[in-house]
Amino acid sequence: MALHHLLTLAFGLLGNIVSFMVFLAPMPTFYTIYKKKTTEGFQALPYVVALFSCMLWIYYALLKQDATFLITINSVGCLIETAYLAIFLFYAPKMARISTLKLLLLLNVLGYGLMLVLTLFLAKGEKRLKVVGWICLVFNLTVFAAPLCILKKVIRTKSVEFMPFPLSFFLTLGAVMWFFYGYLLKDYNIAFPNILGFIFGIVQMVLYIVYKNAKKVLLEEPSKVQELSDHIIDVIKVSTMVCPELSPVVVLQPNDIDLIELVLDPTNIVKEIKTEETKEDMDDASTKV
Repeated sequence: MALHHLLTLAFGLLGNIVSFMVFLAPMPTFYTIYKKKTTEGFQALPYVVALFSCMLWIYYALLKQDATFLITINSVGCLIETAYLAIFLFYAPKMARISTLKLLLLLNVLGYGLMLVLTLFLAKGEKRLKVVGWICLVFNLTVFAAPLCILKKVIRTKSVEFMPFPLSFFLTLGAVMWFFYGYLLKDYNIAFPNILGFIFGIVQMVLYIVYKNAKKVLLEEPSKVQELSDHIIDVIKVSTMVCPELSPVVVLQPNDIDLIELVLDPTNIVKEIKTEETKEDMDDASTKV
């Protein structure tokens, strides 16, 4: 019995540590937002959903009464996600700010409030705990299924740019810790969703290993890079001669963008072209003299 309690304590503590690191993972994103003073193309939905999830688990843990570690980590999660959303709302454009506020009102205020009222007045005791547990279970399953979109994008683009390995690793590790914590508590509302989280985490890490060298292959072929660079320079020269008042436009495939950025700076090329034309004019003038 003492060993069982010790293991529950250990997995709960480890789950808190790993989940805390996952909560801190978006900090570079928000540092970028702070530096640029704009949210650019970032979306607030993941942070709204994360805040809602933390609120759900706190309510469930309070009803359960023996899940202290759920209360601690999700309370910290609420504070962190609220801070993220505050930064997002401060720097977001007007339309993005309005849509985020609507989402917060709909999900975290009305949705959570309705669930709270219904479970408090329509269910009592053990039945209330089961209903809230099932709500947490279903919601967590949908959250863990969300990476399917990322997996599809990785396979389609053969790029792991939007699926960093450390985040996938810690999500998988966290799923393991919370699974054993729920299993030792005999609480399958906690344990079962983390089985799915573990499976998706393993799939993400396998895909990362498969596609992590996709861009390095391009860098190992300098002759092709040079050939592509020369071709683009020729296109820019022709565009400049035909219509000099317009900026040159090159239509590229999505997979070519990173490669071109490595070998070409259009601004410098245009400057070099103008410099060459100036030198040619000076040579012609000196020849005439």
